[in-house]
Amino acid sequence: MALFFAPEDYQQGNSFRIIYIHVPSASLALSTYMMMAVAGGIGLVWKMKMAEVVAKVCAPIGASFTLIALFTGAIWGKPTWGTWWIWDARLTSMLILLFLYLGVMSLHSAMQNRQTAAKATAVLALVGVVNLPIIKYSVDWWNTLHQPATFTLTEKPAMPADMWVPLLVMMLGFYFLLAVLVIMRSRCEIIDRERRSRWVQDIIAAEKGA
Repeated sequence: MALFFAPEDYQQGNSFRIIYIHVPSASLALSTYMMMAVAGGIGLVWKMKMAEVVAKVCAPIGASFTLIALFTGAIWGKPTWGTWWIWDARLTSMLILLFLYLGVMSLHSAMQNRQTAAKATAVLALVGVVNLPIIKYSVDWWNTLHQPATFTLTEKPAMPADMWVPLLVMMLGFYFLLAVLVIMRSRCEIIDRERRSRWVQDIIAAEKGA
């Protein structure tokens, strides 16, 4: 739909089509971080192991989406702004988000004790939540090159329907992808943690037999 159904933009031509990857990736980068912070907070307060697992597996997923958003934004920015990168408020805060994800992943790798690592990364994730509203409202608070939000709950989309419908489909598809990735990585993390348990050995034996 994005390649063949949506028409060319009257100003940007076909280069605008990168929006169908860039916007969902950026949205998931923020959503995944919020999920990681909430799960980390639950694990920190109520000591739920499943919440700690979700918080851990969200970090590489969110970092990947953030990297895709930054990369596609740079590709889109070159023909639109005439530059690959500028220290714009939105771009800079997204780069900080990537560093926060990498920080969480590094803490997990640096600490041998899982409970200590879960507590430390939960605190870092919760502190980093302050960056999310900065990313969200940076285009409103400061004079930036980055365009305003594509979708808002209070205003009609600025794009015609044959442009925003494919974007909405892509957004839904990306969120389903996020759900699948979190479930699959959580399964792998649980199996790794319980690899010496009998039930894990039975699963491995059954999969080998299949």
